[in-house]
Amino acid sequence: MHDGGDGESGGGAPVGAGAGATGAGTGGGVTKPCARLTARQALAAVADTYTDLPAPSATASPGPDGPLGWPGYDAARARARTATGEDESVVTAVADLGGTRAVVLSFEFRYLGGSLGERTGDRLEAAYTEARERRLPVVSLIATGGSRMQEGMRALSQLQRVARQSALHHAAGLAQLAVVRDPTTGGGWATLGASADVILALPGAQIGFAGSRVRPREADPSAYSAEGQFAAGQVDAVVPPDRLRGTLQRWLRLLAPAGRPAGAAATPAAPPAALGASELPETGWDAVVRARAAGRPRAEAYLRAYFDDREELSGDRCGGTDPGIRCGFGRREGRTIAFVAQCGTATRPAGFRTAARLVRLADRLGIPVLTLVDTPGAANDAAAERAGAGAAIADAFAALATAEVPVTSLLIGEGGSGGALALAAPGRLWATPDSYFSVIAPELAAAILKRDEAQVHDTAEQLRIRPQDLLDLGVIRGIVPTAGDGVTDRDGVTDRGGATDRDGATDPDERRTGAG
Repeated sequence: MHDGGDGESGGGAPVGAGAGATGAGTGGGVTKPCARLTARQALAAVADTYTDLPAPSATASPGPDGPLGWPGYDAARARARTATGEDESVVTAVADLGGTRAVVLSFEFRYLGGSLGERTGDRLEAAYTEARERRLPVVSLIATGGSRMQEGMRALSQLQRVARQSALHHAAGLAQLAVVRDPTTGGGWATLGASADVILALPGAQIGFAGSRVRPREADPSAYSAEGQFAAGQVDAVVPPDRLRGTLQRWLRLLAPAGRPAGAAATPAAPPAALGASELPETGWDAVVRARAAGRPRAEAYLRAYFDDREELSGDRCGGTDPGIRCGFGRREGRTIAFVAQCGTATRPAGFRTAARLVRLADRLGIPVLTLVDTPGAANDAAAERAGAGAAIADAFAALATAEVPVTSLLIGEGGSGGALALAAPGRLWATPDSYFSVIAPELAAAILKRDEAQVHDTAEQLRIRPQDLLDLGVIRGIVPTAGDGVTDRDGVTDRGGATDRDGATDPDERRTGAG
């Protein structure tokens, strides 16, 4: 056993499933993987053009049959060269992908199972260095069984080199994307794959630290599939081959837009226009009823109206997903804005962790963030507690508090206590007319403080949870108008030029710049 993958053996013969396979099979089956491509076929499938990077000089000069003198190793490499036309298990190139240049690492599985040896490490290190010098994103097209057993610990130690290069790339503020092909196991998954900012998987691909020949016999095979890893929050999307090129190129345009200088300050995202009611609620309970109305515009409506196009992340990378939260990056008026959007349900720990992941990624890449706040509160069931609700909420608070890029928040519905506040930018929160924000649900406040739930209407009034109350209290920066409409400020003055701030003044540029 080595680093957990399948090494040279790889994991079986290729099985074709066609371009339409997108999910796990029924009746306990697992989607068959797509046909395996060579390294150069995989490159050509996503890139318009590419130029090979020169092979670096070897860092070591092992004797015959490698550093361990493994009998027949030189002959095996010679056969692999003859079969593939490649000198190593990875092809490195600078490629054009839909107008975005990137350094691409494409694995050749037919070369000793795509395994990582010393010379593989040399090539990967040189490619990462080239990417940082040119300030280019890195795209990994991975198909590997893990470390090369014939080189022993010298091969396994390459994972440390790769992990360091990945970390340096992150620190440089450059994006990394991975396409996990069949199979992606062992150290290749644990370094190039799992460390990527965005992970796209091909249908049916075998993905996991443990390869098929080293995992327990009773293990559920679906847990090691692209679909299983997606359900567990470990990959962002399972993408059919016929959609991969377009999806990958859109992600690159979002995360590595041409012409953005290194270290350039990000302009704040403008708060979206309100899509629901334009008049303010008369009472606190009116605010609650309107925010909870089934027909009120939700996150999807706001995202669709705000962005020209967008792509979404999925999962917290800790084994969980939350369908009640949307995270990703979108294009608006020619620039990229990251977003976190609550969908009106109780936010689960995985949702908070996914949001924190998104905010930190945007911060590292210098991309402004928009959050849409809408939740009755954090999930408080036993499963949420076991999943670390407190720690997850704390992590979301910390991500927003320490972000150096500007974060703009809009309360679009329910603002339920700390579960909503965790995703509200400190000092940069706006509200729609059909929203409310409360320290606790009015029903619970009435039950706790007055021992009488019948007093919920009076309690809602006393809590001062209406948008205009929040403005008076200094909790929000302003109340956003509906598109083409105005909003009444706390002095009863209607303005049609922009968002009303907490001083009762309206900045006609507020909606455009997000500045206060």
